[in-house]
Amino acid sequence: MKITELQMKDVIAMETGERLGYISDLDIDTQRGRLKGLVLTMKGKAMGLFGKEEEMTIPWDQIINIGADVILVKKNGYKSISTVQKTESDE
Repeated sequence: MKITELQMKDVIAMETGERLGYISDLDIDTQRGRLKGLVLTMKGKAMGLFGKEEEMTIPWDQIINIGADVILVKKNGYKSISTVQKTESDE
């Protein structure tokens, strides 16, 4: 599966059905060559001009299922939430 295929899928919390956001990146362990988790851009934050984007990392072991349209994750599996300031060079 290609990352572009993953990026088109909604990420959904299994317990609540809440749509969390979309995959913006992968967290990769380069030493071991393994995928550690998914980095999400939180819903509603990605399109803000010169705004802040919130990102969260979901560890690979918290992913329940990758389906045709959605990725189901355990809601209690979020590893971290950070805020990234967008700059003009990011646009």
